[in-house]
Amino acid sequence: MQAEQLKDLVVNALEEVKAQDISVIDVRDRTSVTDFMVLASGTSNRHIKSLADSVVIEAKEQGVRANNVEGGAGSDWILVDLGDVVVHVMMPATREFYDLERFWRDAPDLGAAGSE
Repeated sequence: MQAEQLKDLVVNALEEVKAQDISVIDVRDRTSVTDFMVLASGTSNRHIKSLADSVVIEAKEQGVRANNVEGGAGSDWILVDLGDVVVHVMMPATREFYDLERFWRDAPDLGAAGSE
């Protein structure tokens, strides 16, 4: 699956489970680790877990296996590494505190729809 398709799959999976404040950052020109970072917020630790699970399940159904999932039940931040797309699902306060968008300030922010 192409990186663009995977990014769209991730955004759709997050939207289906009512993720808040979805942001897609294109980091292809800034790192070789991944192509896109997707950030989203949840309303509770349980919601965050559901969001991450939705991403993993949708990806698996399309033949994409998660390389790694960090965090879990009761966590304020879950990271899902799909290779070309890295997904960060966080509580709003955690997202504000770590402010990952700041690190990629110069990268194109593609918004929730994933297009500039």
